[in-house]
Amino acid sequence: MQRRQLLGGLGMATAGVAVGSQTTLGQTAQAQTAQAQDRPTLKPPRLQAGDTVGLVSPAGATYEGDRLDLVMDAVKALGFVPLVAPHALARYGYLAGTDPERAADVNAMFADPAVKALLPIRGDWGSARILPYLDYDLIRAHPKVLIGFSDISALLLGIYAQTGLITFHGPHGLTAWRADQVEPLGRILIDGDTLTYSNPLLGADQDRLMRDQGRIQTITPGQATGPLLGGNLSVISGIVGSPYLPDTTGAILFLEDVGEPPYRVDRMLTQLKLAGVLDGLAGFVFGQCTACDPGASYGSLTLAEILQDHIQPLGIPAYAGAWIGHVEPLWTLPIGGLIMMDAAVGSLRMLAPAVR
Repeated sequence: MQRRQLLGGLGMATAGVAVGSQTTLGQTAQAQTAQAQDRPTLKPPRLQAGDTVGLVSPAGATYEGDRLDLVMDAVKALGFVPLVAPHALARYGYLAGTDPERAADVNAMFADPAVKALLPIRGDWGSARILPYLDYDLIRAHPKVLIGFSDISALLLGIYAQTGLITFHGPHGLTAWRADQVEPLGRILIDGDTLTYSNPLLGADQDRLMRDQGRIQTITPGQATGPLLGGNLSVISGIVGSPYLPDTTGAILFLEDVGEPPYRVDRMLTQLKLAGVLDGLAGFVFGQCTACDPGASYGSLTLAEILQDHIQPLGIPAYAGAWIGHVEPLWTLPIGGLIMMDAAVGSLRMLAPAVR
């Protein structure tokens, strides 16, 4: 009953949003790629207690209804009011509804003046499929906080590429929401603070003389400044050559992944290199690649060797091991925000607030 009321309230907003055809929107996005790269950066308004947060499913399906209840509980505990999108629990195979349905939910949340932020319930796969269906003029006219990670990287980067809106690589709905994750998120999105991120001391390392977990590897020492771009390596490699990957010239690029053996990481970095994505970077950061061991493969290159091969010849400040990826606590990082990195100490420092 409660969910039906929520869905009914949002249905009116959905009805007024034109989705359009994939061909038309795709052609429009391609025609606007050059102009999009030159657009000024947009900052979303900062959040306040009591704001409405739209819960959307732009990618994978949520199979159990109690997972949505968990996310709603988390949003309420954060001091916000959850509003569930009409297709949040829809199913189209492994996707949360068809591409037009999932895109319509995102468009409707940006169109609704009561909604101040969008929080995807989960990642999995599917965000890239809705990029041609999004109304970027609408999004640009109504900038709002959008946060997520993993597959949501496609949505974060695509919207930034097409609108200039700073988005946020950080927790989506089904994450732990512990204090060490919530506190920096609030400082960035509510208080408008600028934070410096370096790897946390975890577990037994807190009373050791040396660090075991979260060690960094400096590939090339130095400092660099530029807009921060990045996300999941597999997802980014899937949108290379499209109008939804921002121009990386002068940027600090960060990458992370999960469950990819070294040869696949090598293949995807090679793809980025051959496509020119690594050309002209100001700096490079490789985060965590969780469960990316070679397994039983004989003679596998290590991740460290792969990064040396691809990144060291660039001659830019670069380090690996940043606490970014499918790990806890999840950092909240501004996609498109101005960042200074220090590859020798392994830190990322925000140089300006990411909200207004």
